[in-house]
Amino acid sequence: PAPRLPPGTATRPLPAAALAAVLALAASACVGGGRGTEGPVGPVPPTAPSPAVLPSAELPPVLTRGQARAALVGADDLGETWEPTRGAATWRDELLKATAERPDCRRLLDVLYTEELFGTGAATAPRATAALDDVDGGAQLHYRVTSYRAADLDRTLAWLGTLPDTCGRFEARDAHGAARDVRVAGLTLPEAGDARRGLRVTVGDTAPDDGEDTRTDTRADTGTDTGGTGGGILTVDLVAVRVGDDAISLTNGTLGTPADDATRTCVEVGAARLTEARRQGRAQV
Repeated sequence: PAPRLPPGTATRPLPAAALAAVLALAASACVGGGRGTEGPVGPVPPTAPSPAVLPSAELPPVLTRGQARAALVGADDLGETWEPTRGAATWRDELLKATAERPDCRRLLDVLYTEELFGTGAATAPRATAALDDVDGGAQLHYRVTSYRAADLDRTLAWLGTLPDTCGRFEARDAHGAARDVRVAGLTLPEAGDARRGLRVTVGDTAPDDGEDTRTDTRADTGTDTGGTGGGILTVDLVAVRVGDDAISLTNGTLGTPADDATRTCVEVGAARLTEARRQGRAQV
């Protein structure tokens, strides 16, 4: 209890300096009370999520390696003259390792050489591949199954469709400066999959401007055995077929006469197997 003042003692007002000190202490106590366990008064604004925890654009589910392998074509599908490859055909370096001035034409040559039609990186890495040789005709066929976004796959197919116009005929040069005459035409494919596109590309020595085609066997220029037959004009079928968020891509190249039935069989059989592999994959989920 506060001490009592003797009777008759007058109260004196606090000096101004002492009063200011008391008020300051009271204000400090009020502020400190606001930092107690009860927390601030009033609603707390929501905290924005950190960018690290925001959902990212997910890729669609991909085929397992086993399902992708089940969608491949093999030598038994193409005929008795086909067998697993013995190694990359030498015409790949002799004729396809070249560049061009136009960006689209240069990209086409890069795709034919690297066979990375849908881009590079883990997202577009092929899930399964097959390589076959026609021991009689000298053709070599490479076949891939890739999983990616359907919209991105369709953009690549649309780009392929522009090439007969933008790169119908152009000149390419190899690392030694030798000129190559390149011609690009559309390729009719069977109705298979959800979308498809095909090109037939021919590569050879540059023909003169008078229209007379005197392109010769490249073995005369390089002294290198190309492993092909006849003519020396390389013909490559470049094909892509989309089935949902998965795609088949293939190249079928030869220095002889292209075997149309091999390309068509790959499209028909491959699309049917990829469709079945996707169906089984959904059934297992």
